[in-house]
Amino acid sequence: MATESLLTPARTRLASRTSQLKGSIIDSSTSLLASQTHDIVRFAMGAPNAELIPEAELAGLYTQPASGRYDYAATEGNPQLIEQIVAYHARRGQLVDPGRLLVTTGGMQGLDIAFKLMVDPGDLVIVESPTYTNGISTALSYQGQVLEAPVDDEGLIVEALPELVAATGKTPKVIYVIPNFQNPSGRTLSEDRRRRLLELAEQWDAFIIDDDPYGALRFEGTDVPGFAQLSPNNPRVVAVRTFSKVLAPGLRVGWMDLDPALRALAISAKQSMDTCTNAPMQQLVADYLAAGRLDAHLDTLRSVYRERKQAMQTALAGAFGDEIEATDPQGGFFLWLTLRGRYAEINTERLFEVALRHGVAYIPGPAFSDSGAFTDALRLCFATSTPERINQGVERLHAALEEMARDGETR
Repeated sequence: MATESLLTPARTRLASRTSQLKGSIIDSSTSLLASQTHDIVRFAMGAPNAELIPEAELAGLYTQPASGRYDYAATEGNPQLIEQIVAYHARRGQLVDPGRLLVTTGGMQGLDIAFKLMVDPGDLVIVESPTYTNGISTALSYQGQVLEAPVDDEGLIVEALPELVAATGKTPKVIYVIPNFQNPSGRTLSEDRRRRLLELAEQWDAFIIDDDPYGALRFEGTDVPGFAQLSPNNPRVVAVRTFSKVLAPGLRVGWMDLDPALRALAISAKQSMDTCTNAPMQQLVADYLAAGRLDAHLDTLRSVYRERKQAMQTALAGAFGDEIEATDPQGGFFLWLTLRGRYAEINTERLFEVALRHGVAYIPGPAFSDSGAFTDALRLCFATSTPERINQGVERLHAALEEMARDGETR
């Protein structure tokens, strides 16, 4: 007699939250691209080029003896690493209390802990639109109700929030924001809007999740004061940081800066996840920072990323003219492209397969919106590719768009 699997939907009593678990199109692109056999210019993943990861320096540090390297670490983090994170902030003019820090397994664990502590089913969570795919997914995984708010060249349009919130009939619990060189748009939240957002958080008794992976990668313009500078030790602000974008994503080392009372809860939450962040990697990052190498490395990254952004802008202008509209970030990894003219009706999700066949990959706009908006937009990462490869990739993207325009492909 045939037996039915006990794991079929009819037989399994899963938690209701599973209906809100959404995979990451961005993360899935890693496997997709690895399966391709032809040459592809990779504008999809938001990651530094392998050539820019200081592999030799890290390998040399890893061979140094370090007592306890392979033991469990304290949940709050390696004390040497915490000390170096404090010093790293101090060199950037930011005073950080070590008693507020918690080392995490990458920035994503920081986001997960933050949403876990703050969001009950049905709670209203304000997000930028577009915004980071995994940020939306994490809020939804705790059954939050996502409220998408528009952005412009000065970041989140904070002035629009009261009306948007009033229309929901709820008071927001969390405001999730990427203030510097936002993913995916590359835009930066202005100082005036940061101040107003702090006021609204106070008015609504809401938390601000300040997700800032790119803040150290400003290569043009002037730094904007962060939430911690505008409102020091504000218990409503939870900062999530990572070394993934400035050192190496595979290390999976990040940190949170949060009110000590919240930190105690966050430590408890982390202990039920992984006990501690990978101890050898924590020690490696601590040794790298203690050797004084990060600042010079960041200088190199800023110079390279400025060159690559400019190369992408030049290539796009030459290939498309006024038939695309692109943002102009002053740091970070990304350009946000909106199709215009003959391309305006082309769906970038449908375009993806054509572009992949032509040998270029990107992330379609709808990936950055819970509502599936931005079908006429896409995100390009300039950080990963050399100027020469950027030129090739833009040429291939142009060929793909021309093919769809010629064949009359639309939404």
